[in-house]
Amino acid sequence: MNQPRDPAELSRMARRVVEMRQEHRDLDVAIERLAADIQADELALKRLKKRKLQLKDQIAWIENALIPDEPA
Repeated sequence: MNQPRDPAELSRMARRVVEMRQEHRDLDVAIERLAADIQADELALKRLKKRKLQLKDQIAWIENALIPDEPA
């Protein structure tokens, strides 16, 4: 995977990961509250869980991009 060399781009990506982690935690709270509600909208709950999984994948992808390639 090609790692960006521009320090500004690296900084932007690192900030984006922090923002995405915060959104991931916020979704945890929202999912927990919605799941505790007996009359919860199942579709809304599934959408929140799907968004949470998407964030997890995006975070992993960006973190892998930030890891410097080691020469063989």
